[in-house]
Amino acid sequence: MAPYRLDLTVSVLRRLSTNTVDVLTAEAQYLRALGAASGPVIVRVEQTGPEVLTVTIDGDAVEHDQTLALVGRILGVDRDLRLFGAAALPWLNPLALRMRGVKPPRYASLWEAFVNVIVFQQLSLQSATAIVRRMILALGRSIQSDGVLLHTFPSAEDVLAAKDSVLRATGLSATKVATLRNAGEGLTSGILSEENLEERSSVEAAQLLQQIKGIGPWTAAVILLRGLGRLDV
Repeated sequence: MAPYRLDLTVSVLRRLSTNTVDVLTAEAQYLRALGAASGPVIVRVEQTGPEVLTVTIDGDAVEHDQTLALVGRILGVDRDLRLFGAAALPWLNPLALRMRGVKPPRYASLWEAFVNVIVFQQLSLQSATAIVRRMILALGRSIQSDGVLLHTFPSAEDVLAAKDSVLRATGLSATKVATLRNAGEGLTSGILSEENLEERSSVEAAQLLQQIKGIGPWTAAVILLRGLGRLDV
């Protein structure tokens, strides 16, 4: 959905240049290593026209259709932002014009949203990003792709299997370790899933999320925004 700017959208997704999972190259290509049942899948995306993204997928062909759909979701390619016009806020117009083409991205999975939002509770952007980076380096997989080092995002199972000492060494507090374990157990047990959140209204989904100890209204809202794409929150 036009207008679209891959470079701006990926910058929003990355938040800081120290992000080791979502990579934006000097040539404005987006690179990501995604976990899949058959092994890691490498994705390379470039904007080849005002309304055209070219996606290259390196991995088992069985994973290609699902991966392509996931990339579209991550990059917000079909999000219609016409209702978010800045006309009512004249002071915002210069920024809106400069950012024209940015779309609201989503994390690759509900679990990834949980981790990022829980870690970011009451911390600065720089501090929280550093903790997530250390988690990824400690528990994720590293893969070379055309000279670029990529990292997969640790799964819920990876975090649940890790010792508290390993998680605490990343900078996580004991409370946040417990909250991550609560969220991971909810997802791996099937008590909580993207599907059962999708079928609920944002209010109902937020209430369900808040049943997990350590998740309050702010955390639930940002999980819905960045994990499920609920712009209404």
